[in-house]
Amino acid sequence: MSADTKTKNDNSHSENGETRRDFMQLLASAFGVVGGALAAWPLINSLNPAKDTLALATVEVDISGIPKGEAKTIMWQGKPVFVRHRTEEEIKMAEAVEVQSLTDKQSDQERVQRPEWLVTVGVCTHLGCVPVGQKMTDTRGDYGGWFCPCHGSHYDTSGRIRKGPAPKNLAVPPYEFINDTTIRIG
Repeated sequence: MSADTKTKNDNSHSENGETRRDFMQLLASAFGVVGGALAAWPLINSLNPAKDTLALATVEVDISGIPKGEAKTIMWQGKPVFVRHRTEEEIKMAEAVEVQSLTDKQSDQERVQRPEWLVTVGVCTHLGCVPVGQKMTDTRGDYGGWFCPCHGSHYDTSGRIRKGPAPKNLAVPPYEFINDTTIRIG
């Protein structure tokens, strides 16, 4: 090998042995990673909740027009939510239950923020049916709360499962009292 050829080959390497080819491979890899991330972003973003669902993330409910003993059904995140203005009798029935006798052990105090108001997601925890009991004329089951006629689940005046195949109580959504006449759910 001539001295000129050896000098040319030595000049194509930097002092630590990197070549232009190494740089080009690194650059191509970086572009590949960035391109892959940009291509994957729409797929990942499609897994987020839809904008119309996010718009319903919270809902405010005026409870001033609900007389004692009656209830109102509102929609929140595509699910019915039962807001019941409980009577003194319903509150006493709910508080008198021995928690240890329940399938899903929750006291009434754990399920309500104010005793006269019960807020629950109106979806049966067995197979996702909507129980009846919101109207004064509806069958309210053996415990005065709600009844799921599809499979026979009976809920009490605190929304707790008392009889039937449902494994859990009616869920209590996150909610807060904004004032004495308004509840914010979500």
